[in-house]
Amino acid sequence: MTDAELPELRASDADRERVAEQLRDALAEGRLDMEEFEERLEATYSARTYGELTPITRDLPGAAGSGSPVSMVKKPVDDGSWGSRIVGGEGSSSWGVAVMSGFERKGRWTVPKRFNGFAFMGGGEIDLREADFADREVVVNCVAVMGGINVVVPPGVEVVVRGIGIMGGFDHREEGRAGDPGAPRVIITGFAFWGGVGVERKLTRAERQRLKEERRQERLERREARKELSGAGEGGLGDVYDMLDDARDLIRDRHEDRRRRHEDRRERHEERRRRHWEHREDRQRRREGDL
Repeated sequence: MTDAELPELRASDADRERVAEQLRDALAEGRLDMEEFEERLEATYSARTYGELTPITRDLPGAAGSGSPVSMVKKPVDDGSWGSRIVGGEGSSSWGVAVMSGFERKGRWTVPKRFNGFAFMGGGEIDLREADFADREVVVNCVAVMGGINVVVPPGVEVVVRGIGIMGGFDHREEGRAGDPGAPRVIITGFAFWGGVGVERKLTRAERQRLKEERRQERLERREARKELSGAGEGGLGDVYDMLDDARDLIRDRHEDRRRRHEDRRERHEERRRRHWEHREDRQRRREGDL
C-alpha cells in the first residue's frame, strides 16, 4: 500500500507522534519559527486521517535526513517479543536538547546505541516504553544543568545508572532488577549540576488495559467455578466471595485510576512547561535580533 492510497485511512496516536517529532526537529534546526511550529503541531494533534497528516511535513526533510516526508505506510506488526524490538540500524533520533525549553522522545521510535540528552534550565523526557532498540545494550547519556531529564523504561528492561551528580543527582531506584530473557539493557550515564535525572519504570496504557481485562476474565472464571461448587453444597458462600472480589477489584481500579490521572496531570504540566520555555526562548531570540 502506498501513501497515495491512504488519504482516508484513520491515523493513530503513534502516527501523529511521528509527525510531531519531525516538527520538533525542524524547530530545533531553525527550519520552522515558533508560530509555524505551533500551527503545524496543533494541526497534527487534531488530524484524523493520513490525508490530513501528510501535508504537514511535506516541505520538511525526513527524520533521518532523507529529504522525504514522514511515511504513513504501515510496517508489519511484530509479535510483541523483545527479540522483535531489537531492530538494529542507527536509530531514528540520536539527541535531544532543551535550552530554557523542553524536549521529549516518546511513542514508537528507535533508540540508537547511544542517545545524548542535554537540558539547561529546561526539561526533557525520554520514554522507552514503546520504543524499538538498535542494539541489546544502549546508552542514554543525560546532561542536566539547572534542569531535569526523566527516563521512562518498561518492565523487563535491565537498568544500570552510572551518572555523576554535583549539587544534583541521578535516580538509582530502578537498578538491581534482572531483565527479562532477550530484553535490552539500558545504561544511563551523564552529569547533573544543580539538576537531576530521574528514572522510572511504567507500563503503557495499552498494557494496563490488557492486565485489567485479564483480571476481569479471571474474576469471571472464579465466579463460574464457585457456581459449580454451590450446586454441590457450598451454599451462600459463593455470593460472599463474589462481593469480596468486587470490593477488592473496585479498590484496585480506583487506585489505578487515581495514579493514571496523576500521570496525565504530570504530563500535561510538563507539556505546558515545555511550551512556556519555548515561548520564552523565542522571545529572547527576537529581542536579540532587534538589538
